[in-house]
Amino acid sequence: MSLTSLRPNIDHWSERVDMAATFRWTARLNMHEAVANHFSLAVNDDGTRFLMNPNQVHFARIRASDLLLLDAKDPHVMEQPGAPDPTAWGLHGSIHRHCPHARCVMHVHSIFATVLASLADSSLPPIDQNTATFYDRYVVDEEFGGLAFESEGERCAGMLSDPRKKVMIMGNHGVLIIGSDPADAFNRLYYFERAAETYIRALQTGLPLRVLSDEIAEKTAQELDDYPDQAEAHLREIKAILDSESSDYAT
Repeated sequence: MSLTSLRPNIDHWSERVDMAATFRWTARLNMHEAVANHFSLAVNDDGTRFLMNPNQVHFARIRASDLLLLDAKDPHVMEQPGAPDPTAWGLHGSIHRHCPHARCVMHVHSIFATVLASLADSSLPPIDQNTATFYDRYVVDEEFGGLAFESEGERCAGMLSDPRKKVMIMGNHGVLIIGSDPADAFNRLYYFERAAETYIRALQTGLPLRVLSDEIAEKTAQELDDYPDQAEAHLREIKAILDSESSDYAT
């Protein structure tokens, strides 16, 4: 066996470590679904080469060296040994081909986001600071067509052309988040789930909602868009906790 075959995947190492931490923490928060969800991160300028989790490995076990390095323009990816999950390839490959601004893409079936996606009206009204974060910053996909193989992925990618819209509420499915890097995308994923939970629990009271005005909602969203270093600090602290526990995520 050659020395090369014994080496772990080390290209884009810092990006791999950050991604591995987000997988571990998503599992810690029970926002994953068995081995069915997937995250990706573009590593070249046009976004077509990207890291993604290996097929059917639990988020709680993913290490930096486990991540696949894929080419969205390669038509033979699914024919190769160690091919990714076909729905992950269909969805993430399509987005990385067509949406270069979608550097990091995270898709989960987290409970409250999926409940929101299951409502006849899946919009998220601004009723608190977290829900206001997403004011006019999401799209709702109302055309669920089954598992996200290639054609479904292409259709979803077509809905993400506006860089301002960084969340796709996937009707009858779950949520998809895009960001500039793992910290940005994961922070948005975390807060979207919190926002969806607040809204769903508010609905459960059966009482009238106190909805913010469009002006205050946009002002709040803009202030949070510009809030300094929160996403970076969030991921830094997650990694610090994992490191203190002697986790093997960064191996």
